[in-house]
Amino acid sequence: MMQLFEKTKEKIVFETDMDIGLANAIRRSVNEIVILAIDEVDIYKNDSALYDEIIAHRLGLVPLENQRLKEGKELVFKLKAKGSGSGSVVVSGALGNGIIHDDMPIVLLEKDQEIELVAKARVGKGKEHAKFVPGLVYYKHMPKITIAKEGEKNEELAKIYPGVFEFNEKLKVKDEWKANFDEEDMEDYKGVEINFTDNLVFFIESWGQIEAKEIFIESCKALKENLKELSKEIK
Repeated sequence: MMQLFEKTKEKIVFETDMDIGLANAIRRSVNEIVILAIDEVDIYKNDSALYDEIIAHRLGLVPLENQRLKEGKELVFKLKAKGSGSGSVVVSGALGNGIIHDDMPIVLLEKDQEIELVAKARVGKGKEHAKFVPGLVYYKHMPKITIAKEGEKNEELAKIYPGVFEFNEKLKVKDEWKANFDEEDMEDYKGVEINFTDNLVFFIESWGQIEAKEIFIESCKALKENLKELSKEIK
């Protein structure tokens, strides 16, 4: 059983009755997907206020257009910039082509400050380092909200949780799956009750290297391969 709530290239949300153990295995298998990321930075000049290590860390977290490079192969990005005026923000787009989000700030250069570096990208997996993780996969139990007669006057809830409730003469539930509160949060609102079913709301969010649907597919493939290996070892 599955009900789709939201689907874009960047995000997928759906309700499922899959076992929570399987959901967690798929979530963890995101760390097995092969992703391209900057792994080594040679900094030849850095007049900024940031240490070389901080700049290298920021570059490692810049999402790149994913490519399956052969082992030992790498892509090279060059960056050379000089501050002007009252200061210049060097953004990820300065690295050239192959950058997903070209407006990510890397460093602020004051007037006449310079930075020059060469960044080398390789493929890896999230289990090695977070920079190789393509996005987020998480889940929660599906909420079930009931509104009794006395709860229909709680207009305040529609203002606090506009994605979950709506108020048009009386309080109504709009999208239960968006609820991010629990029983304790509803204690002050008589007539409104929230419970949780065994079904899961599954979230997949991509940072751009691959689409959200690919994250799910590749996670499942990785899990399947690991189970094959485990089966061989057991035999």
